[in-house]
Order: sequence, then C-alpha cells, then structure tokens
Amino acid sequence: MAAATSSSKMLLSDLASTVQSVPSNYIRPIDNRPNLTQVEVSDASAIPLIDLEGLHGPRRSEIIQQIALACQHYGFFQVKNHGVPEAMIDSMLNIARTFFKLPESERLKSYSDDPSKPTRLSTSFNVRTEKVANWRDFLRLHCYPLQDFIHEWPTNPPSFREDVAEYCTSVRGLVLRLLEAISESLGLRKDYIEKTLSKHGQHMALNYYPPCPQPELTYGLPGHTDPNLITILLQDDVPGLQVLRNGRWVAVNPIPNTFIVNIGDQMQVLSNDRYKSVFHRAVVNCDKDRISIPTFYCPSPDAVIFPASELIDNGHPPVYREFRYGEYYEKFWKRGLQTECCLDMFKTSAAISF
Repeated sequence: MAAATSSSKMLLSDLASTVQSVPSNYIRPIDNRPNLTQVEVSDASAIPLIDLEGLHGPRRSEIIQQIALACQHYGFFQVKNHGVPEAMIDSMLNIARTFFKLPESERLKSYSDDPSKPTRLSTSFNVRTEKVANWRDFLRLHCYPLQDFIHEWPTNPPSFREDVAEYCTSVRGLVLRLLEAISESLGLRKDYIEKTLSKHGQHMALNYYPPCPQPELTYGLPGHTDPNLITILLQDDVPGLQVLRNGRWVAVNPIPNTFIVNIGDQMQVLSNDRYKSVFHRAVVNCDKDRISIPTFYCPSPDAVIFPASELIDNGHPPVYREFRYGEYYEKFWKRGLQTECCLDMFKTSAAISF
C-alpha cells in the first residue's frame, strides 16, 4: 500500500474542497484558457437530437439519413429512445457519485498512474507526461469482454460490479445498432464497421469534476478529439461539455435521459474523412460538482485500420495509411491532449502535401 499512501495528494477531489484559489500546477497559460465569456450558448441547432424510435422499423431510412447529416456536418449528435432504461441511467450516475464520495483510503485502492492498466483511478489526464494538470479525477474501466475485466473493478459501493456491468452491456447494444446505421449511412454493408474492429474493445471513464474556485484559469479537460471509434456520453444535469463548431466553442446543455454521441478518430479514418472527429472540451464551475460517464468503443489493439475501399476513388484518394489501432492508441496517450490532432501523424504523404 506504499504507492497508495504516497498518492494521497494526487487526487483532486480531496484537494479541491480545501483551496480558495487554483493551485499553480492547474493554471493554464493566458493564451490557453477557456475564455468562458466568449462561449456560445447552446440552442436546438447546436447538436442534432435524433429519435431512435423505429430505427429497426419503418423510419430506418429517415433515421439513417439524420445520422449521416449529423456525422458529416457536426461530428456530434444526441439520441433519445435509445433503449437504455431510465432506471439504469439513474443507477449509473448514482454509483459514480457514491464512489467519488467514498473515503480517500477506499478510493485509493484503485489508484494507478499507469495508462496501460485496464482498471485505475487517477487524476487529470496523464500525470506522467503533462505539464499542467486538469481539474478532474477519473475511474477508468475496461469493460469488454466483461469476464476479462470485471474481477478488477471496485467492490465498493457493494452493487458497483453488478450495476456497471448491466449498464456497459446495454450501452454496447446501443453502440452496435448505431454502427450498423453509420455503416449504411456511408453506403457500406451494415456489418462493415463492426467487422473492421477485430475482437472489439470497450472502456469507460467515470469522470468527477469538483467545484473550482477559479474556473476561468483551468480545464476539466482541454480541447481534444477522441482516439477511439465512437463515444457514448452520459452526463448529469450540470453543464460542462463544449464542442468546437465553426471556429467557436458551443456549450451543450444536458437533456435528461439522452446520450451524446460523437465520432472518434477511427471513424474519421474508416470514412476517409467523410465524417470528422470534432474537438470538444470539459469546463468546470465554482458552484457544483459534475459527473460525466463516456463509453469509448474501439477496435481491439490488433485491428488494422484504413479507409474503406468503397470510399476511395480518383476524386477521393486515401487520406490515411494503414495502421494497427494499438499503435495509434499508444501514440495518443504519450503525446497527451494537444491542439494538433493525433490523426495528422497517420496521413498519407499525398494527403500531407495537399
């Protein structure tokens, strides 16, 4: 337990309630701060809300068209009537909140600063490589195949493993339905994307953003794209997500019992840039803590990723070289959340010169 004892100062949630100003290691340079006064307030057109009722019925072609437009023009959309029960959503949010309110000694049983560890509690993003810390703690869980990872998950709260496993399984079902629809929206076979992922991978983060005395100086997470294929975000009723749209940050206000879906870097590769992985960030506030729970669905590390041949022609040459997802993911974690997208490192020479 020596590592846990020495890590006691690393968790933000226990530090945040004791400070009246942001510690210096969390303060961003002046040219890299949120500029909260310049953020646009979300309206109905900020991110499309898609009703999935009838996706496997008479409305399928209509819904797929809506998904195509959202992926092409926004990179983000929200879904309702998604098939994940409201009670399961409430339970997941309660489990996350309860976990982060546990005594520090109990939480630290899961602590690690090793990004390769499939189950770990940590803080910021990657404490081994970053120069400025982010205002968040997180519990990261690998969750597919469940039987490979569930024995490593916390056992406190007592229902943690059972409740989180049910949620992970239900969200995976939603992901697979969306992947079929997205494949069809690109003019591909409905199982095309699923079959490119090899054995598949699924992990999630339980993010906790404590109240911050000076939210204008720091981030929960700075602007980034997601390295995976597709992300399904569950959040509580406290705003914090902001999406870059037409060069401006737009605040996305939570809608109860909906999920936010965003395209990840691997989907941008598979679609040969038809669909874009969009920059987004998490900001914090001085009044309330915030819980967000993204589920990251991704290829397994051995999967070979490249643009779909059906989307390549004389007018649309391949933008990216062939690579293994494990290579991509390792580079993403080592370089951290930088303003340049990790995808740029995987472009073909022709795409770079263009």
